[in-house]
Amino acid sequence: MRAAVLHQPAPAATRPLAIEDLAIPEPGPGDVLLKVEACGVCRTDLHITAGDLRPLHPAITPGHQIVGRVQKLGQGITEPLIGERHGVSWLGGVDGTCLLCQKGRENLCDHPTFTGYSVNGGYAEYALARADFLIPLPGQANPTDLAPLLCAGIIGFRSLRVAEVHPGDRVGLFGFGASAHLAIEVLRHWNCDVYVSTRGASHQNLAQTLGAKWVGDATARPPEPLDSAITFAPSGDVVLAALASLRKGGIVAINAIHLDRIPQFDYDSLLWGERQLRSVANMTRQDGRDFVAIATQIGIRPHTTVFPLEKVNDALLAVAEDRIDGAAVVVP
Repeated sequence: MRAAVLHQPAPAATRPLAIEDLAIPEPGPGDVLLKVEACGVCRTDLHITAGDLRPLHPAITPGHQIVGRVQKLGQGITEPLIGERHGVSWLGGVDGTCLLCQKGRENLCDHPTFTGYSVNGGYAEYALARADFLIPLPGQANPTDLAPLLCAGIIGFRSLRVAEVHPGDRVGLFGFGASAHLAIEVLRHWNCDVYVSTRGASHQNLAQTLGAKWVGDATARPPEPLDSAITFAPSGDVVLAALASLRKGGIVAINAIHLDRIPQFDYDSLLWGERQLRSVANMTRQDGRDFVAIATQIGIRPHTTVFPLEKVNDALLAVAEDRIDGAAVVVP
């Protein structure tokens, strides 16, 4: 099979992935082999390929928004059936025994497996996955429409849960890329008023097209106090802008693995009044299944730009340079 392999982390502009011919992997006990139909490109892939996340192996195939058809079952697996379509997300496995797993918080597992980081991912023609971490997907949909749902969509959905969004709330989205442009569809379905602060005319136009009640610049304060806000930009300045936009008792959910910094801020005016800052870490299997069910119900179709596997480095660079409205998807 062909696969995009990272040997030495480097910035996206230096084209860090090499297209190589590798043996098709064999599924072990508990695993399945998927024939990859599409794989979404995530900003976490940039952190992996650039070395912001410490390399765990001498070589790795990234990609963790995998849409594929089951080709082969490992020992002990009777479901899913050969030929069925399933998805794989960032959280590829947990130990199931640590304290947080036992408390039903598997997204915070002490010994997780991350697709495309601790095990090989979906920038390839075939990929392995744990059978119990597969997400069932509709069999007739376009796979490039499904791929962005599997991380950008799920993590955005989990962010809404972490921010305790309720139907009819006023919700702010700070940053409007792959994840936010899917979250707004759920918010509109819940009859929420959505206020978007983001840089770039194309992102602002997309937010307006998708039904935002108000759109402003990256750190602009919405005209109404917000019940909750989610920040997608990895900027401490944006976090403070979101916090300043909350009503008393409101919540900011930070949907970012890294922040450049948290600037010094005034507690009395920004945090007092039981306002809260919360981080969003990974997702659970239930988050994935619940979001895909909602996305299917309301007919979410992401805005996508498709790249063949041979141009995966172009896809990474386009995401790094913020040249994609919506999501980038790689097709083997």
